[in-house]
Amino acid sequence: MNAVHLHRGAIARLELDNPAKLNAFTPDMLSQLETHCAALDADPAVLGVLVTAAPARAFCAGADISAWAGLAPAEFARHWVRDGHRVFDRLARLSKPTIAVIGGHAFGGGLELTAACDIRVMAPEARLGLPESSVGIVPGWSGTQRLLRLVPEPVVKEMALFGRHLTAERAREIGFVAEVAADPLAAAEDIAARLAHTSPRATEIAKYLIHAAAGEDRAAMIEALGGGMIAASADKAEGVAAFAEKRKPEFPGR
Repeated sequence: MNAVHLHRGAIARLELDNPAKLNAFTPDMLSQLETHCAALDADPAVLGVLVTAAPARAFCAGADISAWAGLAPAEFARHWVRDGHRVFDRLARLSKPTIAVIGGHAFGGGLELTAACDIRVMAPEARLGLPESSVGIVPGWSGTQRLLRLVPEPVVKEMALFGRHLTAERAREIGFVAEVAADPLAAAEDIAARLAHTSPRATEIAKYLIHAAAGEDRAAMIEALGGGMIAASADKAEGVAAFAEKRKPEFPGR
C-alpha cells in the first residue's frame, strides 16, 4: 500500500502517509516519492507542489529505524544513504516551485526533506532537529550538506552535535522558514495560489538560475539553461533538418 500520495491539480500535493510511524521514511516511501517527482516534472498542468504529511505528532520523524538498523555497513552506505540522497535530490531539482508544509516536528530525514523544498511554512508548535547522534549515526540525506547552504553553520551544529531543536520562530528569523502560521497548509496554499498569475516558464528558469548560483546541481542547471537557448535557435532547426535530409547544414547563425 502506498504511503506517499500524489494529489494532482494545478497546485499538486505530495503527502507522506505513514502516521503509525510518525510518517518516517521506509524504502518503499523513497521509491514512491521518486516516482511521483518524475510524474510531476512531466505534467505541464502542474504549477507548483505542496509537500505535506498525514496528521500525526510529527510531520516526519525521519527514517524508519527498523528499515536500516539491520543493514550491513556497506549496504547502509551504498543503498540506504545514497538512495535517500538520490530521491531528495530529485525533489530539490523539480522544475516546479515547491513548498514544505510543516505541521508537526520534522526531525532527521524529515528536516532534510523540507530542506529539499524551495520554501517552508511551519506551525508555531513544530520543531526541527537532527537527532541522529542519539542513535549512533550521522545525518545521511544532506543534513550536513544542503541544509548548510540554508541554515547558518552554528545552528546546524547545535542540532547535529548537541541535539538542540530549532523552534518555528527562530527558523523564521534565520530565513529557513518563510512563514509561521497556525494553519500552515492554508498559508502555503495562499502563497502557491500566486503561481496562477506568474509565468510557469519564468519561474522554472528563475529556479534554475538560483540553483546554479547556490551550487544545487550547478553543472546540470547551467547546461539546462544553455540547452534551452540553443534549442530555440534557427541553427538547431537547420542542424536537425540537415541530418534528417542527409545533407550538409547551412547554419544561419541565429
